[in-house]
Amino acid sequence: MSGKEGKGAVKDSRSQPTLVTDPFGDTLRRLRESFRTGRTRPAEFREAQLRGLGRFLQENKQLLLEALAQDLHKITQLDCAFIRKEPFGLVLIIAPWNYPVNLTLVPLVGALAAGNCVVLKPSEISQGTEKVLAEVLPQYLDQSCFAVALGGPEETGQLLEHKFDYIFFTGSPRVGRIIMTAAAKHLTPVTLELGGKNPCYVDDDCDPQAVANRVAFFRYFNCGQTCVAPDYVLCSPEMQERLVPALQSAITRFYGEDPRSSPDLGRIISDKHFQRLQGLLGCGHVAIGGQSDGSDRYIAPTVLVDVQETEPVMQEEIFGPILPIVNVRSLDEALDFINRREKPLALYAFSNSHQVVNQVLNQTSSGNFGGNEGFIYLTLSSWPLGGVGNSGMGRYHGKFSFDTFSHHRACLLSYSGLDKLKQVIYPPYSDCRRKLISWAMSDQRCTLL
Repeated sequence: MSGKEGKGAVKDSRSQPTLVTDPFGDTLRRLRESFRTGRTRPAEFREAQLRGLGRFLQENKQLLLEALAQDLHKITQLDCAFIRKEPFGLVLIIAPWNYPVNLTLVPLVGALAAGNCVVLKPSEISQGTEKVLAEVLPQYLDQSCFAVALGGPEETGQLLEHKFDYIFFTGSPRVGRIIMTAAAKHLTPVTLELGGKNPCYVDDDCDPQAVANRVAFFRYFNCGQTCVAPDYVLCSPEMQERLVPALQSAITRFYGEDPRSSPDLGRIISDKHFQRLQGLLGCGHVAIGGQSDGSDRYIAPTVLVDVQETEPVMQEEIFGPILPIVNVRSLDEALDFINRREKPLALYAFSNSHQVVNQVLNQTSSGNFGGNEGFIYLTLSSWPLGGVGNSGMGRYHGKFSFDTFSHHRACLLSYSGLDKLKQVIYPPYSDCRRKLISWAMSDQRCTLL
């Protein structure tokens, strides 16, 4: 480029002085900052980018042809193709304890439907369900193609030393990294359904009781042990003053004056998890609840206020019936708070203003999103579930489960008796043949090889 690099060019480190340790840092920071501003999101921008790419191909066709001739002496041939979905082979499914039936069997359905052999590893923490899955489920399946593996972290580690053709894991980001590291040794593809701290923004312009009803239901459902539950609330101090009494009203209506005696409030899965959650009760100030009993692994539906971002309750996924409220002064501050943290599995926004809800949707990233609603989307069997970034990778549920456990194999079938017709694609290439090939390449019904 006349001795100058284009604005979008990344410098070749081979041409840099040896003292330069990171020749790509400035470029990558510039691109990431552009993405953060939302510049690439509007459809008009994407369309303009694609039009620019099209112009590049049209206006520089000869340059590209000459470059291909120089590099590869490259010419193409034409045919038709299709995609065939095939099973990967031997699949490992590692399931969690919080929904030990649903989160075990839903991915299993996809793996079996796709035609795989499966090793199922249920959680050792949910002991009752583990026993049923290990002793009873194999009686209903072909045991030459299905097995249940039992044990804790040590046994899971031993299992991961073996080669699998696909691994599906549901659990924490910390363990997800261990799974991915083990899979990398064999170049095994993975789906990681992880967790994270799911934000819930509550705008000043909303009905606090309607919001409280939905937030309380989805926060305390399954005693808060749900990966897509709202993990903390962001709102103004003024909204907090209105929201806390509404949350108290909702909790009392759902679970009575004594939530411990309610048949609708669950318990913490283990002593270890109970002790961890009990420690989080010391963060901020308890506005609602806060009672606990280790003998029953009971923690009351709790709301914490005056919570600081640096406190432990804001540093880890809570996975229990505790709801911190963090104050922000504006929507922009809330968006900045969300975007400074890891991308969550779910994100929720409540407002009477569609503009506000859409602004939260447009200026954030999460695995799933709920506008004026909680995780009711999980009841939609055709709806994909999955995280992004720190909250996971891959999708499943319904057809997405089948696709996850299938290798999408690109196939080409050609007729053996049409070699005369194919002579046009064989060298040597006259001007006439080149024009014919160029015309065929522009036909959308043809597949280019």
